[in-house]
Amino acid sequence: MIAVFVLGYLAIALEHPIKIDKAASALFTGMVIWVVLVLSSQGEHSAQESLVHHLFDISSILFFLMGAMTIVEVVIHIMDSP
Repeated sequence: MIAVFVLGYLAIALEHPIKIDKAASALFTGMVIWVVLVLSSQGEHSAQESLVHHLFDISSILFFLMGAMTIVEVVIHIMDSP
């Protein structure tokens, strides 16, 4: 998994020479890491537990960021209005 991460990080860092968008490299790297995680897990139960755990962490971060971005947009709107 570490090797996949390093290769993905290099693909992101070398975006211009290899002419592949950062978002595409990041999505592909994340997908490959998830596949490696699921295939290396011991049975279906641990793969499901791992997926639920990581999805909970990711969703909590996304909900926080959505709230923070909303507050920033409200403040910008208030500052721009006459």
